[in-house]
Amino acid sequence: MTWYNIFQATQVLFLAYFISLSLGYLLLNVLAFFSLKLRISNRSMEDSPHNHIGFELPISLIAPAYNEEATIAASIRSLLQLHYSEYEIIVVNDGSKDNTLAVLQAEFELVPFPEAYRRRLTVKHVRNIYRSKIYPNLKVIDKENGGKADALNAGINAARHPLFCAMDADSVLQRDSLRRLVVPFIEDPDTIVAGGTVRIANGCDVRSGFLHNIGLPSNPIALIQVTEYLRAFLFGRLGWSPMNAVLIVSGAFGLFRKDVVVAAGGYRTDTVGEDMELIVRLHRTYLNRGEKYRIIFLPDPVCWTEAPESLKVLKNQRVRWQRGLAESLFLNRGLLFHRRGGAAAWLAFPFMLIFECFGPLLEVTGYVALLVGYLFDLVSLEVAIALILIVQGFGLMISTSALLLEEMAFHMYPKAGSIGTLLAAGVIENFGYRQLITFWRLLGLIKWLFKTQSKWGEMTRSGTWQKKKT
Repeated sequence: MTWYNIFQATQVLFLAYFISLSLGYLLLNVLAFFSLKLRISNRSMEDSPHNHIGFELPISLIAPAYNEEATIAASIRSLLQLHYSEYEIIVVNDGSKDNTLAVLQAEFELVPFPEAYRRRLTVKHVRNIYRSKIYPNLKVIDKENGGKADALNAGINAARHPLFCAMDADSVLQRDSLRRLVVPFIEDPDTIVAGGTVRIANGCDVRSGFLHNIGLPSNPIALIQVTEYLRAFLFGRLGWSPMNAVLIVSGAFGLFRKDVVVAAGGYRTDTVGEDMELIVRLHRTYLNRGEKYRIIFLPDPVCWTEAPESLKVLKNQRVRWQRGLAESLFLNRGLLFHRRGGAAAWLAFPFMLIFECFGPLLEVTGYVALLVGYLFDLVSLEVAIALILIVQGFGLMISTSALLLEEMAFHMYPKAGSIGTLLAAGVIENFGYRQLITFWRLLGLIKWLFKTQSKWGEMTRSGTWQKKKT
């Protein structure tokens, strides 16, 4: 076989990969459209102020915190203002090196509280447990650093309620988020996990935990991520949900049955993708036992979180995410083509494996082959441009579809020009940004393949979107 034939085969594979990926996304988009349409038709009933009152299950909110002094106080104040009948807040200070614990002590008047601590899950040493003198439903666990998964497990050990909500300490929940997220557990006893939507808080106006105004980031890196998140949540996970094939529930906002997670052994501490790994493991566990279960995604419970605004922090995040994805799939490879697996085993897992896990390798190989082919006159400039435009056109089509779903269902960005700005960001994303992200994802895949050390990565928080109440 000649080099020319190898090059031609590589380009055919490259183009087939992108066409298959785009067709898969289009199918998810169609499923998301009908799911969202049904959701909108039922929303008026769910929005009734008396709906499910008296049937709400108490919830333990668990917020791991590591070096979160810039945003922790406002985030906890937002949790204290949620519209929900009964819940507790458990902040787990995972050996922070900054003043996270001191900020919490000063803001909420924490005092040591001699509480029985049941070690259902093994965790690093717990130094102390504090209670707030002002808010009886707020407790803080101070422990040795063990990573996010270990902090979540410590919070589960201390949780009193049958459901727990795992979230990030730098996030802000909309006030009705818990009330919306708990509905599947009330309506269907087979529900074991429900995930909500995560949106970008950069550019928003949050004052003392209140979301006053929704806006777009001025930082171009954060702005592009708004489109990314819309695409990932509004038709990615929403498309898989009707098939019970959701493999990722964001670690920033997910509601779980506590007994199910404890029985499964809690969060694994030897992976950087503890949120996805737990979900894939729960699929595999329930399928092996032949038991009915539901893991679903809901588009309207919303959590707002800060996105990276520098390339350095963004790189660390995406490398970590990709490694966590590979670890999660490999550790639970028994789910692939499970005989009772349904869409989760026969559609979602192969899709994630081919397009999300090994996709960066295929994409980078295709781009390199195209460049080499042009430099050595194996392909003309016209053909190279045509291939690139086809690939970028598919990407732009997917981003536009996500924005249409956003406008159809939520209209979250009402200011004049917001959708035009997001459309422009979607265009820019496909010319440079996405290729850079793909390269970083390839680095994450390589780190997984060579088993470099895992750790809970640090993210620098600006906290500029959180302001003191005026």
